[in-house]
Parts: sequence; structure tokens; C-alpha cells
Amino acid sequence: MRQAEQDRDKIVLIGFMGTGKSTVAAMLAERLGWRCADTDAEVVREQGSSIAELFATRGEAFFRDAETRALERLLACGDPLVIATGGGAVLRERNRQLMLGGAFVAALQASEAVIVERVRHDQGRPLLAGDPAAKVRELLEKRRGAYDFAPLQVMTDGLSPEQAAEAVALAYQDASRLYRASDL
Repeated sequence: MRQAEQDRDKIVLIGFMGTGKSTVAAMLAERLGWRCADTDAEVVREQGSSIAELFATRGEAFFRDAETRALERLLACGDPLVIATGGGAVLRERNRQLMLGGAFVAALQASEAVIVERVRHDQGRPLLAGDPAAKVRELLEKRRGAYDFAPLQVMTDGLSPEQAAEAVALAYQDASRLYRASDL
């Protein structure tokens, strides 16, 4: 299969936690008639433990290794698929290469205030233990530019999840037309 053909049947959503990746991925998959997968859910299923438990008992490096394996499996599957990644999946160069090599990549963004509001009560986010607002600020600073490799950037602050899914779908369709034209 040529690269352009392969790219047409996978969409990967990246972005910081709380930007709407899982919600938008489900809506986008429904709109396209595709399956939806979430790398975090894949890791939890494979390991039989929550992400918080994995961080506490096995460490972040173990989790990141499992995340890379999940991403590899999902991108290799033969079905059209929308994949929501964990916010830190982009931290590994290998993951960025996998995403760009096997999918249309869209980054969902949100302002710090919106992210804090969306995640502050979520106990399942081990990286936010303690003061969620301070941790969000710190992580956003550490990850500045980490999501910039995505060809599409969608600011979700003023969008409903449906509108964000629509924005990604339209950009994907436009990109697919470019792929088809370049295959001639």
C-alpha cells in the first residue's frame, strides 16, 4: 500500500489533557462510520490496571512503553480508525514518527483556564496530583511546541465537541483529496 493510501484510513488526535481528544474522536468516528480507539484505554485493557496504578507501581517509563506498543498496533490495524492519544504520547520521537507515517494527525488545543476547568476534578490523572492548576501550568510550559508537528491545529475553547469533530473531518477530507491528486 502506498503511503498516501495508508494515510487515508487513520486519523490520530493529539493534544494536551482536557482538550477533548476522546470525546471528539468518538464523534468523528461516528461521523465517518469508522471505529474509534483510545491509546490510554488500550494500555489499561492490556495491562489490567488503571493509568494511575501503572504510574504508581510501574512508573511513567513503563506506561510510555506500553503506550507506544498500543499506538503501533492501532496504526497497523487494517480498519479505518480514529485514534485518541494520551496527552504525553507526543513526547517520544518514535510516536511522532509513527503518527505522521501512518495517519492524518490533528492537534486539539485549549487555553490553560479551559483545561484546568475540564480536568481539575479528574482523579484518574496521575500527572495532576496535588495542585491541578499549578501542574497544568507546569506541564503546558514543559510541552510548549510538542504538538506543533500536527498538520492541523484546532482550538477547542469556543467549539462544541461536534464542531471540533466537524473541523477535523473537513480538514481530513481536504487532505484526502490532495492525496488522491498526488497519486495520479
